[in-house]
Amino acid sequence: MTALFAYRRLHVRLHRLTWVAAIAAALTGPARAAEDITVVLDQATLSKLPERVSTIVIGNPLIADVTLQAGGLMVITGKGYGTTNLIALDRGGTVLSERSIKVVGPQENVVIVYRGVNRESYSCAPQCERRITLGDTPEFFDPTLAQASSRSARAQGQAAATSGPPTGPR
Repeated sequence: MTALFAYRRLHVRLHRLTWVAAIAAALTGPARAAEDITVVLDQATLSKLPERVSTIVIGNPLIADVTLQAGGLMVITGKGYGTTNLIALDRGGTVLSERSIKVVGPQENVVIVYRGVNRESYSCAPQCERRITLGDTPEFFDPTLAQASSRSARAQGQAAATSGPPTGPR
């Protein structure tokens, strides 16, 4: 009976040590995974960086882009659907943090119209207007993108024309 009791005490101690070691490893590892970051396509979110970060690595820059800001902040912008990772390194190359970035589609005020296999997206807030969204059919996407690009170029051209040196006779 004494041998059985001693075996049970040893088993309980080993079990406790295993749990303590697992918890300590999870809490003390500098590269432990933090919570995932979810970003809506074509939108940005802010996240705090760990201290001593000198390098940021994005697994797939077609999915997400990161811009570093003062005060240890980073701006994460959703560029394409999917999941990628973000790794933060210190000057010595030690991994300080690794997080997953998940980019999802817009969910509010968006209406998606299917015409057979062709897809069109509209932003409806409150009136429905064409929206440039990845995955839309090229016959819908390309003219909408061309209009938006033309409008942006004209706005930048107007700004350059009004802020540039005066031209013409004096």
